[in-house]
Amino acid sequence: MSITTIPQLNKVSLPPLLGGSVDELKTWVQEQGQPAYRGKQLHDWIYHQGVRSLADISVFPKKWRSQVAEIPIGRSNLHHRSVAPDGTVKYLLQLQDGQIIETVGIPTFKWKERRENPNALDRLTVCVSTQVGCPMACDFCATGKGGYQRNLERYEMVDQVLTVQEDFQQRVSNIVFMGMGEPLLNTDNVLGAIRCLNQDVGIGQRNLTLSTVGIPGRIRDLAQHHLQVTLAVSLHAPNQTLREKLIHSARPYKISDLLAECREYVEITGRRVSFEYILIAGFNDMPEHAIELSQCLRGFQTHVNLIPYNPISEVDYQRPSSDRIQTFEQILKQHHIAVSIRYSRGLESDAACGQLRASKT
Repeated sequence: MSITTIPQLNKVSLPPLLGGSVDELKTWVQEQGQPAYRGKQLHDWIYHQGVRSLADISVFPKKWRSQVAEIPIGRSNLHHRSVAPDGTVKYLLQLQDGQIIETVGIPTFKWKERRENPNALDRLTVCVSTQVGCPMACDFCATGKGGYQRNLERYEMVDQVLTVQEDFQQRVSNIVFMGMGEPLLNTDNVLGAIRCLNQDVGIGQRNLTLSTVGIPGRIRDLAQHHLQVTLAVSLHAPNQTLREKLIHSARPYKISDLLAECREYVEITGRRVSFEYILIAGFNDMPEHAIELSQCLRGFQTHVNLIPYNPISEVDYQRPSSDRIQTFEQILKQHHIAVSIRYSRGLESDAACGQLRASKT
């Protein structure tokens, strides 16, 4: 009598499965004694049908489904969901180790069509977190006030996008790595998430933006990957003295060195750098600051996003007046700096830039 040996389940090759490429998933199913084509089926069910358990993949043999049912796909649990008046949705997601992170779904509506279809969307953007908390401790940012716990894995970043996509029942068109955390302190996982979101979820790299405060050497390293993503650098001040007051981690990294790296990035990639500049009343929003900023950015491909300050309870900063914001913008334009004003979405639900803190408020 012959004895049939059932292959032992390999729970170490690729758990959780989310974040794996089609080739990685094919390899994994073969390690479980299944034909390679089941890897393509698994890929489809994870990325395009949003399955959360292998037991629910009906095209798999029932016996094998029961054997692999406990292997995690890597989806989070929805801890809390809140909707702002402008339609922005804030999600608190509970990870497998119990940590809570925040992600934001930002819809842009087709206003001409809303009378017939209130849910008609022109664009759906996801603001993705890359760490649990943030070690940078920027003075104006709620996330940094809560401290830092750990880096997120690539599957935990991809999960945020799938969560928003499923909730809106709308394909995500744009992704900004501007949530909790400093992406360039988690470069390997962020690069893995970018690859997955591009190749497996199907979102073009040019629709992805990666934001950083600036970590010495990391922008130069990033340039070597020749990505088509937009690099957004959180500058927030035109000189080292002011920048150190807002961003304590900037003390050992001079603004001149940061801008030199940005110039290298443009030279290597051929893509311009976007600079984020939060305007704070009476601090960095005066005409002389605009002139100084234009001098810093002269001579290479840049774009400045002016972001009026979004209030948090821990500090007493104020948003500038509309006149002060417009004056700042006009001075930059007069000095031939490409500039736009970005009014943050989700302000009423603490889902706006600088307000993410993994709380239900």
